[in-house]
Amino acid sequence: MEQTTNLEFERTMRMDWEKGLLLPNADVRESVKTLGQLESIFLNEKDRRAMDPATVVYRVQAWCPVPEGTEGAQFWGSTVIEPGQVDTEYFMTHGHFHSKRDRTEYYATIEGEGALILMDESRKTWMEPMFPGSLHFVPPSVAHRVANSGKVPLRVVACWPSDAGHDYDVVRRFGFGARLLNVNGKASLVRSGN
Repeated sequence: MEQTTNLEFERTMRMDWEKGLLLPNADVRESVKTLGQLESIFLNEKDRRAMDPATVVYRVQAWCPVPEGTEGAQFWGSTVIEPGQVDTEYFMTHGHFHSKRDRTEYYATIEGEGALILMDESRKTWMEPMFPGSLHFVPPSVAHRVANSGKVPLRVVACWPSDAGHDYDVVRRFGFGARLLNVNGKASLVRSGN
């Protein structure tokens, strides 16, 4: 029997598991976020503006083997959040809800320490500690962001539905209901008005 291969659906990617990074190729989308691009994300906007705007806060890679919006498929990605703070607030990702609120996501920590910060639509905010080997499930209708509270890069891999989409607008306008701050040398989730 002759074996045939449908190249349209054959998808293979290589991953450096020690670093939590996809190996670069034409199918990997990459994005870098600097302090200059994260206006109004941190509590102390004055201190953020005083820092070097070219400072890298985080990098994202995404492998999207099917078109965005494809129902029933998944995307894979990695995020590296650098160590650092703006005033007492740890470096973090922007954070988002999914456009399709009923979609979920998984995060797995490869290296470093930090927190997965979660917020439901009533603005109730909580966190889960992230450490090498920790695996986290982001439930439906929950905004999520990752903060690095350690001294080395926090390396995380993620998997999410390809039709989930990203809704950054609510976070841009209102922030999360709490922030991860360095309080007397300890990472603490502190309730906020924004």
